[in-house]
Amino acid sequence: MVLTLWFSASAVAPQVADVWQLSSGEVAWLTLTVQLGFVAGALAIAVSGLADVIPARTMFLVSAATGAAANGLLLAVTADSVWLAYVVRFATGFALAGVYPAGLKVMTGWFERGRGMALGVLVGALTVGSAGPHLIRGIGFDWRGVIIGASLLALAGGAVLFRNVTDGPYEVAPSSFSWRHVGRAVRNRGARLATYGYLGHMWELYAMWTWTAAFLAASAVAAGFSTGWVPAATFAIIAIGGVGAWLAGVAADRVGRTTVAGGSLAISGGCALLTPLVFGVHPAAVVALFLVWGFAVVADSAQFSAMVTETADDAYRGTALVLQTGLGFLLTLVTIRGVPLIAEAVGWQWAFPWLAIGPVLGIAAMVVLRRSPIKARLAGGAG
Repeated sequence: MVLTLWFSASAVAPQVADVWQLSSGEVAWLTLTVQLGFVAGALAIAVSGLADVIPARTMFLVSAATGAAANGLLLAVTADSVWLAYVVRFATGFALAGVYPAGLKVMTGWFERGRGMALGVLVGALTVGSAGPHLIRGIGFDWRGVIIGASLLALAGGAVLFRNVTDGPYEVAPSSFSWRHVGRAVRNRGARLATYGYLGHMWELYAMWTWTAAFLAASAVAAGFSTGWVPAATFAIIAIGGVGAWLAGVAADRVGRTTVAGGSLAISGGCALLTPLVFGVHPAAVVALFLVWGFAVVADSAQFSAMVTETADDAYRGTALVLQTGLGFLLTLVTIRGVPLIAEAVGWQWAFPWLAIGPVLGIAAMVVLRRSPIKARLAGGAG
């Protein structure tokens, strides 16, 4: 529910662009500033050690409420003060940096066995939440209704977790601040290889999520179809990733995290390469490919986090998770901005294939990790 904040502006980009008179580049910054805010927040939390000092449930609630308030300020933006939109989107991203890793840490405290499945369910829920603004828009709300709905859902999500989820039996007790946590997290080879895989995954993920609606609309127009179905289809394409994350988690606990993560990367990268072949054909064929892509593109996400929790020491587990996510979201700045630039240069048909670079590199990291002795610490020895 809290992650509805992420795409609350980009889900209504066409309407916002008309109201605020934005160019395509300025529209891209509605998402890019969230990524920048998240990176800044993640690095601030990691460097300060707050992820291992403040109880995760408290951080989750405070961050959710702060993000909801910042997102709501979009309602005050006018065509003459678009800079305010970027400021509040940055603030929203900064707040979300305390939501995602904190949620992972809370779930980790409840599971020692079956952790991949548990984190998969959590990431699946976050994925559905990220798709939420497209659903709200598809129901018929205007851009203001989407912003209000996303903020209310974020407040509700923070309250639900804080009031109904207690610390688990495997929750790590808050530790005292130490600058050494950052260095130890970086030097941990298992956490480092998991982060390399995560970076390959993130190279692709948010660019795909951000620009799927634009690709679907451009493809429909090229084929001579209307675009009224695009918001609902985009919601389904992103939300199906929730099922992918859950099923991948179940499989990873049984056959190994590196195997499942590598397989997911292979499928999603393959889908990116195939997108030019479906551009301009019947929408059913386009949506079919994108549903497979949406299923696979986030299926591996939780497993990279699970690898970090299984290889990083308890004292700096939270810091290691925040570093991983912060670096991953920093990388998304390249691809989120790059996709529309390529679309402007050569058309939407060729906007996505280059995203397959990330999965290729991520697969290489998983191969190295599976061949190392660290494999014994992953998924109860399954790797």
